[in-house]
Amino acid sequence: MIDKRVRDIAMALHGIRDGATVMVGGFGAVGQPDALIEGLIEQGARDLVIIANNAGSGHVGLARLMEAGRVRKIICSFPRSAGSVVFEDLFRAGRLELEIVPQGTLAERIRAAGAGIPAFYTPTGVGTKIAEGKETRRFGDKTYLLERWLPADVALIEAWRADRWGNCIYRGSGRNFNAVMATAAPLTVVQTCELAELGELDPECIVTPGIYVTRVVHVPQPVPAMADR
Repeated sequence: MIDKRVRDIAMALHGIRDGATVMVGGFGAVGQPDALIEGLIEQGARDLVIIANNAGSGHVGLARLMEAGRVRKIICSFPRSAGSVVFEDLFRAGRLELEIVPQGTLAERIRAAGAGIPAFYTPTGVGTKIAEGKETRRFGDKTYLLERWLPADVALIEAWRADRWGNCIYRGSGRNFNAVMATAAPLTVVQTCELAELGELDPECIVTPGIYVTRVVHVPQPVPAMADR
């Protein structure tokens, strides 16, 4: 019997090692697996490379993980946003490496990793600092930049509903980076707001098939504000 459910966050994060590359789903706070991030802080892994859309804000979630000294490098599109004080302090102090990737390119590099495509060409970034040191090529009358896939060791994602096989559906913009990240790591951990029985999920609504998911942990929505995502 396939059952990917685990009883708690600690079991969900078991085996994540120092130096791991970890994808974290979400767009700002929307669709971000906050419980898994908090659990990663408790778990203690260090020297992490984080792949995410942004670098967090305030002193919670990704920002708290960085503030705890667990992150060596972050690969993201928006390192600075309202309240991103932790990132700015660490970066200015030389305690955090940064790789900026345009948002569409970030999504495509992750998707390419999930599809087994090692590299692709894009016009985005040509003629900018992003292109420094990268191969370019002409197709027709345009120049394109070679970008490489972006796999990870672990993907931490949030789903709206999931079953014990790991099939996942998302709610609204909570889908964002979660679905594509789920395909790009050998260890994909899903924090789900609701657990469904087998057969309850409409097959037409399943975005992430269970074949991509390693573990599922049930984390009910804790506050009304979360339910409005």
